[in-house]
Amino acid sequence: MAKRCYYETLEVARNASDDDLKAAFRKLAMKWHPDKNPGDNDCEHRFKEINEAYDVLKDADKRAAYDRFGHAAFEHGAGGAHAHGFGTDFAATFSDIFDDLFGMGGRRGRASGRERGADLRYNLEITIEEAFSGKAAQVRLPTNVTCEACSGSGAKPGTQPITCRTCSGTGRVRHSQGFFTLERTCHACQGRGSVIETPCQNCAGAGRVTKERTLEVNIPAGVEDGTRIRLASEGEAGLRGGSPGDLYIFLSIKPHAIFQREGADLYCRVPISMVTATLGGNFEVPTIDGGRTRVKIPEGTQTSKRFRLQGQGMPVLRSKARGDMYVQVSVETPQKLTKRQRELLSEFDKESSKDTQPETSGFFSKMRELFD
Repeated sequence: MAKRCYYETLEVARNASDDDLKAAFRKLAMKWHPDKNPGDNDCEHRFKEINEAYDVLKDADKRAAYDRFGHAAFEHGAGGAHAHGFGTDFAATFSDIFDDLFGMGGRRGRASGRERGADLRYNLEITIEEAFSGKAAQVRLPTNVTCEACSGSGAKPGTQPITCRTCSGTGRVRHSQGFFTLERTCHACQGRGSVIETPCQNCAGAGRVTKERTLEVNIPAGVEDGTRIRLASEGEAGLRGGSPGDLYIFLSIKPHAIFQREGADLYCRVPISMVTATLGGNFEVPTIDGGRTRVKIPEGTQTSKRFRLQGQGMPVLRSKARGDMYVQVSVETPQKLTKRQRELLSEFDKESSKDTQPETSGFFSKMRELFD
């Protein structure tokens, strides 16, 4: 079953502000909370969906990735969204809700401080011949990579991040106010649970540096315009050793001088002379694989007539099948005639009958009937 759009789940517009998201989440979380609907499995499932959607959209980076790539941004453990279970995980889940809404909750902070890197997009243009045969393409892109000097820790080589003295490594601090205990993100370590006293000079404590990378992308035969190829973990490196994001290659195909493509089928338009169309004949056309094939024209061929060449089209992606090639002829009217050519055509016209030009004769007969 396909996942619902996160914005639809929270019943908000795509341009909703952070305050709008929080208000919608609070309203729906209270409505569908399992404690208010004991024994209702549908409510429990809905509550999971709401929490999963908010978990992604409340985070600016995750929301940006979702807006660009939808649920595909988090496929195969790529990050962000996950459905929270109940039972042993329920206390942690519900404390997250109160933490988002009121700054409360009993969940301990994210002590690792590792943040997943952003997903990247690269636009690659290829020819229709390359789409036919497939190719190994190299792409060069500047991106953040793990700092080699500190191995991504952010600390100066030979040193390590130390436990935050303010929160004792929990990433959160508590304050008692009457009957309530308020728990908030530690301001000293920003919830990481550790601090870097001596930052790495190469990356200034970020654990990553900007560098141009060269990657090889295998483009399979039969790809179409707009095809997206995902390279897992080839995106931006995460902060302080966090997991990298993914790289998405978006393909576009250059216009061709002869062929037009529709799915796996190819189309080409070939002009032929009036004599060839009248008497019949044949001509050669190129094929997408670099060869040639001959097309036979029967006598009396009309303009826009199509001839099908079976199996001469594009390969079907991840299949041994191939589409067809369609040759459409266009009868060319002669221009700049000599005196003798005009005389011959005049003689031909005088000798013409309804049998030689049935469509023309039929049309003007209908016109005369209308006028009469």
